[in-house]
Amino acid sequence: MRRLADNNNNKQPVINLRPGGGRGPGAMGIPHEKAKNVKGSLKRIISYIGKNKNLLFAMLGVMLVATLLNIIAPSIQANAIDSITVTEEHPAVDLNELLNWMIVLGVVYLTSALLTYFQNIFAAKLSQYTVRIMRKDLFARISRLPIKYIDTHKHGDIMSRMTNDVENVSNSVSQSLGSLVSGVIMLVGCFTMMMIYSWQLTLVSMITIVLTLFVSKNLSKLMRKYFPMQQRKLGQLNGQIEETVSGYKTVKAFTREARVCEEFNATSDELRRIGIKAQILGGSMGPCMNCIGNIGFLLIAAFGGWFAIEGIISIGTIQAFITYSKQFTRPINEIANQYAQLQSALAGAERVFEIMDSEPEDEGGNEPFEIEDVKGDINFKDVQFSYVEGEPVLTDFDLWVKSGQKIAIVGATGSGKTTVINLLTRFYDVDGGVITLDGQDIRSIPKEKLRGSIGMVLQDTVIFSDTIAQNIRYGRIEATDEEVVAAAKLARVDDFASKLADGYDTQLTEGGSNLSQGQRQLIAIARAVLADPKILILDEATSSIDTRTEMHIQQAMIALMKGRTSLIIAHRLSTIRDADKIVVLAGGRVVEAGDHEELLAQRGAYYDLYQSQFAGIAT
Repeated sequence: MRRLADNNNNKQPVINLRPGGGRGPGAMGIPHEKAKNVKGSLKRIISYIGKNKNLLFAMLGVMLVATLLNIIAPSIQANAIDSITVTEEHPAVDLNELLNWMIVLGVVYLTSALLTYFQNIFAAKLSQYTVRIMRKDLFARISRLPIKYIDTHKHGDIMSRMTNDVENVSNSVSQSLGSLVSGVIMLVGCFTMMMIYSWQLTLVSMITIVLTLFVSKNLSKLMRKYFPMQQRKLGQLNGQIEETVSGYKTVKAFTREARVCEEFNATSDELRRIGIKAQILGGSMGPCMNCIGNIGFLLIAAFGGWFAIEGIISIGTIQAFITYSKQFTRPINEIANQYAQLQSALAGAERVFEIMDSEPEDEGGNEPFEIEDVKGDINFKDVQFSYVEGEPVLTDFDLWVKSGQKIAIVGATGSGKTTVINLLTRFYDVDGGVITLDGQDIRSIPKEKLRGSIGMVLQDTVIFSDTIAQNIRYGRIEATDEEVVAAAKLARVDDFASKLADGYDTQLTEGGSNLSQGQRQLIAIARAVLADPKILILDEATSSIDTRTEMHIQQAMIALMKGRTSLIIAHRLSTIRDADKIVVLAGGRVVEAGDHEELLAQRGAYYDLYQSQFAGIAT
């Protein structure tokens, strides 16, 4: 804000499957220390601001006029003062001239105040429109990131970039843009007027400019170091908060409250330490500039008085020159005062642009593929895969699933069961070998169509903050209410939904925490029923459902899998006894395959797994 001199002053969501029984890469939310590309980030922010040309030009227009009025105001004041003359006998005042100049000065002040008001309105709108576009682009990129990126970055840090970092950019645009632009105009205008009034006093005032540049340069170096560090540490803190809140029950169950508080306080203390240094450096810029400005004021007053005594300039000129000198140094002081915010905004913007510049998930192949024609014949041939180089999860993996077959995949934790699903859905791509669907390499199939032919019911059920009906309808957005209810009845959701006060319109909280885990999985099953996929994947789909409820929905599951190629990952072996084929994984390979009775008769790996679950029952 420029004041007058005399005022004294975001398709189907990507599901994050855990890699290979916990053998995937660890989270790495905090970027490494590196030099910041200030010019590049500033250029990109300006490009976003430029997308609102009408608002930008309107703001610049009123800003230009208001600044010009501020520049001519001291000259009007000088003329008003010079209408008062002092003779040897007594002072003489030209009242008409003084009154005229006072009226002009009042009009200038009022007009400038009105234009400043509109300038603030335009700046606020420009700020919000700019960050709206930035948030839109950022959320769109996040929604298109590959699963690997989400698996290897802390979710809290990603959210911090969407909220804190974008908000820093918003504040910078609304508060600093006007000061920067009007400051440049003010500097040029005031320097011109100062040269017109007295080139001698202008040279005197330039002494303070040298001091200003020296102090700002050295303080800026330090601020460029600490403000990016502050933003990264803030992202880390948000990541810890997100992990603690999402895993709150686990924290309470293992009585780790003191531990998480200790870790949080350690990060918070580090943020405090860095933040204090950053804020001290940012806050010291303004006082240093003010001190230098006051030194300049003293020099001008001293030399101006001497020049007036010598008759080189008038008293009005001294007053105008003092005002111009203050206006000349004020933009420098304002920029210095806002430099801390600018550094924080640029650091935040660069963190935002880091995500925007991340490679999005490719769309897959472009060969012809129609979901309606999918038969469901799946073949894994010599597949090699690892999440971390040198740590293979699948090695020489072969599996043929015939169309319409119900295949169960079992094995110990870390054997690669979930990885098979990750590769089939192309959440990750194979390192070697090939996976085909109906004889077609899945890498040649557009991912949207490939995943559109697959329905999934996961162990970690995803429930959105919406109604029960809308959560079921997520399987097929265009489904009618009758189709939603039919799917709910088939999956036994109707048993509890119809008893609720609002029925299917019951609003679910974040993550469905106002439902039991079993009820949430029933909704996920209803969602899959509604989607009517060609290929069905059940990843521990009934693990959180009690055996009595499981018995009730067995017929629904059988109906759901009928005529579809089904892959079932299960630890509870009682749920897969009727599978067409049971595949046993160990060490990233298929070690056994056959139906339930055949595998028991072999007395191999499956027999051992089965005995470990049911030996106690027999006893």
